[in-house]
Amino acid sequence: MLAADFGRMHREAFDVMYLCLDDAGDLADSLKEEGFEVVVLGRNPGFDYSLPSKLGRILKNKQVDIIHAHQYAPFLYSSLARGILHSRPPIIFTEHGRTFPDYRRPKRCFANKFLLKSSDRVVAVGKQVKEALIKNEGIDPSRIDVIYNGVSVDRFSRKQDQQRRLATRMKEGVSDDMTVIIQVARLNPLKDHITAIRAMRQVVDKIPSSILLIVGEGEERAAIQDEINQLGLSRNVRMLGNRYDVQDLLEASDVFILTSVSEGIPLTVIEAMLSGLPCVATDVGGLSEIIEDGEDGFLVQAKDVLGLASRIVELVSAPEIARRFSEVGRTKTRLNFSSERMHAAYLELYQNMLGR
Repeated sequence: MLAADFGRMHREAFDVMYLCLDDAGDLADSLKEEGFEVVVLGRNPGFDYSLPSKLGRILKNKQVDIIHAHQYAPFLYSSLARGILHSRPPIIFTEHGRTFPDYRRPKRCFANKFLLKSSDRVVAVGKQVKEALIKNEGIDPSRIDVIYNGVSVDRFSRKQDQQRRLATRMKEGVSDDMTVIIQVARLNPLKDHITAIRAMRQVVDKIPSSILLIVGEGEERAAIQDEINQLGLSRNVRMLGNRYDVQDLLEASDVFILTSVSEGIPLTVIEAMLSGLPCVATDVGGLSEIIEDGEDGFLVQAKDVLGLASRIVELVSAPEIARRFSEVGRTKTRLNFSSERMHAAYLELYQNMLGR
């Protein structure tokens, strides 16, 4: 989404092309309809020795001036590609998040000394991510900029509309007197939906009218559904799959949760706070840079089922706390995590690297 939005905003200044290592993804069709070129490289399993040459030919034929590599694998292949064909467009390497568990990688530390050229820049989406790049990837701190992820303030902080909220709830089969908790995250082990399901068992025992909406898709769907069935929560947990009306779903909800064991700066939490939702999230990665525990949301330890459940119940039982979190969180995210600020920072970086 960040890459797509940047291309849309600055298409008069840049001829943007999207290269996908594995498959095109959900955004490909809309980007193509808007006139952008999208190329799928079809990476082979493991390390694909043919990919640098394939990518290098594209860089040469398209006379690419700058590469923006999102995450390490695209950075690695881009670096090798320009080395093979002796083409040296500078690379911006953006690290969005870290794997779990995170640890020092000596081979990468050694390789990065040769892969990163003097014209390249590294961007971390938060201070915690920057520290990990320094400690575990061996990258010089002076090479790393911190640019926080951001979302559209206007889109997610629209005026609350009770009729729209009720209409969305009715569409999802949720009555107005029910407490709606929502989690928006891909169904991946790092997001640890199992902890959310187990916490919901505790929440439902205290607040029977509560319901959890899970938005997202991924490889953990079957395991999550099994946990829902085993805990007897089929009436209180609904898996909605990928949705394009997340904004409406947030507005129709009462509490937002995120149970990740590893994160960078997750956009979903920023979107929820801009929408005025009080949040409970795990204290991992850059989440403490978004949420100040007890001031504009709650942070709990990863995999803490009881802690997560108790904080959800507290927010539902104490509307004055939920209201304060909503007001303070909305104000802070508007100031610090807007897409306008993020894109302006990337534009300045692009222009500096191109000598404009």
